[in-house]
Amino acid sequence: MTKHQGMKSLAAPCIVDEGILINHDDIRRLLTDMCHVHYVHTIDGQIKSKGNGFIQEIFSDYHQSTLIANKKIYININSFDYLQLSKSTENETCFNLIQDSMQLCLIPIPRKIEPQAISKNIDAEAIEAMVTEVLSARLDVQLDDEDFQ
Repeated sequence: MTKHQGMKSLAAPCIVDEGILINHDDIRRLLTDMCHVHYVHTIDGQIKSKGNGFIQEIFSDYHQSTLIANKKIYININSFDYLQLSKSTENETCFNLIQDSMQLCLIPIPRKIEPQAISKNIDAEAIEAMVTEVLSARLDVQLDDEDFQ
């Protein structure tokens, strides 16, 4: 009899938009793809600092600090007991890193892509090659359809 036979294993939690995470791997996974954020640092419910910054690094080390300076953010997940996911009054996702009475709230700032910036990065030859490829594929499908009829 193996160790797990006869024991009912619990399913892993499923957290959607709101909940508490204590597993450091889950916290790191959630924070890893964040880049530009608005942050609010509170102690005992009083705002100590707030601003915008870019997350530079997310790490786990008992000998290093979480640092926010010069619009750069270095998050040590060992600086916090847990992460609470919630929604703001504007329906934005809030990532609340909590340690005792201290809280660091991170709210992602969406990237704004200028339409002009996109068009400048794609040259006419590349567009022509893509259109030619699409039209060629469409013609192949039409020819295949005619062969079967």
